[in-house]
Amino acid sequence: MDRAIIEQLEPAVDRLKAAVAGLSREDLLAFPVPGTWSIQQIVIHVADSDLIIGDRIRRMIAEDRPLLMNADENLWIKNLFPEEQLIDDALALMKVHRRQLARVLRKLPDAAFDRVGIHSSRGVVSVGWFVEALNTHLDHHVKFIDQKRKLLGKPILGKPRS
Repeated sequence: MDRAIIEQLEPAVDRLKAAVAGLSREDLLAFPVPGTWSIQQIVIHVADSDLIIGDRIRRMIAEDRPLLMNADENLWIKNLFPEEQLIDDALALMKVHRRQLARVLRKLPDAAFDRVGIHSSRGVVSVGWFVEALNTHLDHHVKFIDQKRKLLGKPILGKPRS
């Protein structure tokens, strides 16, 4: 794993923040693509996933080959009231969470990124794999937000994301 990714963890949250900038509550809760999540649900999902991934990383660092249970994202959206949560709180939580996690990751020797856990659906996964997943997951969902913004007639702010 390229350790430079550690320095990208916290600033990546700014990409998500820019993706939702200027949207009204109505925009956030809209379903411009029927059968998919709203922008609100996407942001809350990304924030929840960050905390789950952070827990997995910490457990792989601290424990030997921990069992990492799968989280059913659709059940989280269905049962955890994402529409009642505040985007600003979710973004602030992500920023602080990633800052704290980066402090831990910077202290680790290179070999620690090869430590593994046993994921209930993916099998053997490593600390390094999950560290990289934090940003790829966020960017994956920012693309969906950009698509929904376009369908809502809202400009994509900042530089275009591919």
